Amino acid sequence: MALTVGEMKNWCRGEGLQEDHALMVIVPETTEITAIEEALGAIKVLGRVHVRGRMFSAKLGGMMVLCESKEKINADSVPPEVHPGEGQEAWPIVIISERAVTDDDFSVKVTSLLQAEGKTVEDVQALFPGQSPAPSSTEAILCAVGDLLDKAAKPAAESGSYRRLRIFSGTLPTPAGEESFDHWSEQANLMVAESDCPEKEKRRRIMESVKGPAMEILKAVRLSDPDVSPERCIEALESAFGTAESGDDLYLSFRLMQQQSGEKLSDFLRRLERSLTKVVQRGGLPASQIDRARVEQLLRGAVTSDLMLIRLRLRERKTSPPNFLELLSEIRSEEEYEASRAKLNPSSGLSGFISKTCNMRCPSDVLIPDTIHPSHSQREPQHFNLGYLQLCL
Repeated sequence: MALTVGEMKNWCRGEGLQEDHALMVIVPETTEITAIEEALGAIKVLGRVHVRGRMFSAKLGGMMVLCESKEKINADSVPPEVHPGEGQEAWPIVIISERAVTDDDFSVKVTSLLQAEGKTVEDVQALFPGQSPAPSSTEAILCAVGDLLDKAAKPAAESGSYRRLRIFSGTLPTPAGEESFDHWSEQANLMVAESDCPEKEKRRRIMESVKGPAMEILKAVRLSDPDVSPERCIEALESAFGTAESGDDLYLSFRLMQQQSGEKLSDFLRRLERSLTKVVQRGGLPASQIDRARVEQLLRGAVTSDLMLIRLRLRERKTSPPNFLELLSEIRSEEEYEASRAKLNPSSGLSGFISKTCNMRCPSDVLIPDTIHPSHSQREPQHFNLGYLQLCL
């Protein structure tokens, strides 16, 4: 109960609702807003009641409804539950109150809450087999109910705040507003691996993100297996729209990748990583060798970044190579260092010209005498015109 009140305070803050005019009621999912307002409006001490927000709870099997009352709420006058009508179960009422809770009052509220959830005190205690609190311990039961509500609230919060997958249809070229299969499959695999929601919910998220030819594939899969796993759904789309190359073919393509003209080394590394990930997924390379293969191909394919590779000393580190994030961080640091040097020491046209020509060899057809005859000492300096370069002797 204490946990529910804490969540209710945060909910009130998000809705811009004053706590002394707020109450929460747990109702069946199909209950209309007008029915909620009429039932609570029958409690005279509340005055007129308006619904401000709703949130479904799968564990509670109903809707948690945040309401605002016209009158200021008095904890001593508000009943612990409201009866919507004949033949219907009572709806528990939760309010924010600072007054002390007596054992009798607390017992009534706990009993009402457990009845609404279809649970008993034994069910709550069974959640903690390693603990044996005394049945009369108010604090122990309070903690147990709080943990129970925490577990009940997590799926609802996770289900209501997830980011939808982008649309994928399998149409080529990829229409505007849709994802290519490679990008879509990365998001879908991440959702399946990281989400705590049930398998049915994961499958629903995948189904709602596809259309067109992709939807037809999943319909055929579900026709043969209605309880198909979300992983199997992604595999079916992979077989239909993914690359047909084997792991060995992908590994060969990876080994042939080279840095393009004007491509930064960090961009080339990210391009290598996308290809290397597909190689490992298709079984073309063991995951334990991914770091070494990445460094080897970076050294082989980075044809325009030799100096940077020397500074990074990657050849000496092949036996103990860095992982992708470490390597990317080192390369970006070097790139930022080079960019800052270029800004701090810009080469003017004349200085750059001199710097380049100082290292040039004198053309073979220009003869410069080793000695100067006395008769020449009184002459004006001789000028040798070498096209764009003029030497004064």
